[in-house]
Formats: sequence, structure tokens, C-alpha cells
Amino acid sequence: MKRLLILEDGTVFAGEAFGSNSAIIGEVVFNTGMTGYQEILSDPSYCGQIVTLTYPLVGNYGINRDDFESINPAIAAFVVKEAADFPSNWRSEMSLDEYLKMKNIPGISGIDTRKLTKIIRHYGTLKGAICSAEEKVEEVIEKLRASKLRNDQVKQVSTRRPFPSPGRGSRIVLVDFGMKHGILRELNDRNCDVIVVPYNSTAQEILSLSPDGVMLSNGPGDPKDVPEAIEMIKGILGKVPLFGICLGHQLFALACGADTAKMKFGHRGSNHPVKDLKTGKVALTSQNHGYTVEEDSISGTDLEITHIALNDGTVEGLAHKSAPAFTVQYHPEASPGPEDANGLFEQFLSLVETEKQEGTVYAKA
Repeated sequence: MKRLLILEDGTVFAGEAFGSNSAIIGEVVFNTGMTGYQEILSDPSYCGQIVTLTYPLVGNYGINRDDFESINPAIAAFVVKEAADFPSNWRSEMSLDEYLKMKNIPGISGIDTRKLTKIIRHYGTLKGAICSAEEKVEEVIEKLRASKLRNDQVKQVSTRRPFPSPGRGSRIVLVDFGMKHGILRELNDRNCDVIVVPYNSTAQEILSLSPDGVMLSNGPGDPKDVPEAIEMIKGILGKVPLFGICLGHQLFALACGADTAKMKFGHRGSNHPVKDLKTGKVALTSQNHGYTVEEDSISGTDLEITHIALNDGTVEGLAHKSAPAFTVQYHPEASPGPEDANGLFEQFLSLVETEKQEGTVYAKA
């Protein structure tokens, strides 16, 4: 069955339908990863987005039970050059097409994904619509241009209520802005006693759990659309060790007086080089974000830049000058991607232990 991908600038791509038959509108972005499509599909940070994979063959190793980053994917649609009909892998339990049908996610294959990616790189991210080839293109473009994308993505993907993931080690409160399961797995592997809480939890609610440390998770959308989280961070900063990832990094920056801005087409892939300014070492990192902390806004705050992206010089890491808090823009848990930055979890837990031993950790609200 034929299917169309229509961009708000009037560009039309005709391809083959796979996945569900839903018609959707979303923000069109691209990911440069060569593997990891299952993790990309299930990453809550893609909430409401139409994701294009630049690697030409997708679905060749199928879908398995182990590599999900969420239970219910929030992605709007999937765009690929070629979707494998018959996956071959010992872990495979179903095909990509079967999974997308099960989760009611539309896909389109057989289009020129290189051309689509070049359009996004030139003009920036665009709104797009996936629909049947029988639709009238002019009417779809008019509807697309008049549409407004939702700005409550974090609310859509965050847990509704707190839940524990017990361990015998340090108690870590993980604030869920769209948490990838990989973050929770890394904390569980280190025997942390984790309590996952909703995005709109207050500072008082978090401190009442007597945490040894707080993690701010990744998540979708514009950090300025989550003002309650900014206030929460202000309330816990300096009272408990803090580590932020991706959206958590941006929210931390806003809470400390810095500013954020939308990027032209963002960073989405698993081979982004990042330099540690203290050690001079470079790590290849997994990234997925459309917003960045503005470097010029750091001046006059209590923040210092710790990491930068080598591709474009954007801010990739921050540390507070006096409070026990640091953040990174990339994903140290990978999933998918290289694990070069995995040691940041040890760095955070080492900070937690230091603060506990010095008796400075946790002050009641």
C-alpha cells in the first residue's frame, strides 16, 4: 500500500506503508545511528516526533524483549529507506512491521531518506504528516501548516505516581521526565535503592524521601515547558547531590540562571564526540536532543562548562561551583550507543558517598 510523507514546506515523499494505518502529524527529525532502532523507537524523548533513520536498512535483526527503553513507545512515526521483511537474529521475536502494528505506530519505507535528511539539515526540523496516498496533498499541507505541535510531552511520558526499584545501596530519587530504562538499569546494577518520581514532584516531596542523591532524567521537548521542575531543582540544589542527563541538564541550567535555545536540527545519534575540558579526553556519546544550553548565558551564574561537543562547540556538560551537582547533555547509559561515558554513574555515586561521609548530605525542606 502506498503512503505519503508530506512536509510543511510542500515537499512530498511517496513510499510504501508498514506498521499501523494511522495518519499523524509530528516534528520530523533524523537519527544517524547505524544500529539500535529498537531503543530509538522506545526512547520517550522522541515523544510526538517522526523519526527518520539515515542508515539505509532497518529491521534486519527484528524486535526482542530485552532492548526496550520504555513499555509504551511515544514516537509518532518511523521513516526508513528499507524495512527488512524477514529479520534474522537468535533473539528476534517479531518483525519491525509487526511491532509497529501492535503499538499503532505508522511507518513509511522506500523514500529517499538522504534527501529528507539534507532538507532538515538545511531548513531545520519541520512539521510533517504521514497519510494515505489517496489524500489530497494540498489539503494535507494546509492542515499541516495550521497545526500546532503539543508542548506537554513530559506530562505524556512521565510516570503518574512514585514507584520503588529496591536495592541495598545509596538511595537515589530518579525524577522521571521521560526516563529511559537504561538509566534505571545502570543504577540497579550498582545496587542503588531507587525511587522513581513524577516530573511535577516538589522539592519538599523529594526531600521527604531522605535521598542520598537525586537524578534528573532525560525527556522530550522544550525545557521551558516544564517550569515546575525548574522550581523543584532550585529547592533541592545544595541540599543533596544531583546528576542530570539530557533534559535534566537543560532544566538544571535554567534553574541556575542560564538559558536554553532550540537547535536547528539537534543531535540525534550514537557517535557524537564530546571533549572533557578537565582531562582533555574525548568520548563518543549517544545523544538525542533538540535544545541546548546557550554558552553565553553561563557567564554570571554559579556554573562552569565541563564538556563541549567537538562537532559544533555546543555545551555538553555543566558543574556547579559550590553545590554538589553536575550534568551532561548526552546519554552515559547509551542504549543505544557506545559506553565511553558510563563512568559518570560512578562519579555521581562517589560524590554521593563523599557527601554522606562529610555529613553534608540532605537537609530537610
